[in-house]
Amino acid sequence: MPVGRRGVATRGVYDIRMIARFRSRPRNVQLAGMCCNHRSGNLDFMLRCLIVDDNSRFLAAARCWLEREEMTVVGLASTATEALQRAAELHPDVVLVDIDLGGESGFELANQLQGNVGLDSSRVILISAYAEEDYAELIAASSAVGFLSKAALSGQKIRDLVENRPRQRLR
Repeated sequence: MPVGRRGVATRGVYDIRMIARFRSRPRNVQLAGMCCNHRSGNLDFMLRCLIVDDNSRFLAAARCWLEREEMTVVGLASTATEALQRAAELHPDVVLVDIDLGGESGFELANQLQGNVGLDSSRVILISAYAEEDYAELIAASSAVGFLSKAALSGQKIRDLVENRPRQRLR
């Protein structure tokens, strides 16, 4: 044990001083649903996201990826019925909808989400493993704000589509 100038053990004094110094430092406070934007230092609300896809492996991978990119995935759905229920319960900021939901249409679901649940059209983003060109006319006619390929899915691209109201496509 270290000994101070007067021959007294200083370990206890040192520990108390360090604790006092730590307590006096300002801390970064994080509230639920908020995160620190590391680039600017500002607090921004995290987007709450619902992912709708009939492929359970994609749902798990997308959830993991988006949560690493500072998005909150509040729910997953594999059918249109499930998606409508989850959206009504969870009120997500954005819903990612696969264009091809097995036997169901992601385009129809996007319209139902806007009509039945009352989501703003800027909050539905269509996703697909297929190229945008394969569905270009249907995407343009849809109520969704945009399209992202599954390969290019990222938190930043989702934020860009949600924040930029004009219809645009990100690959």
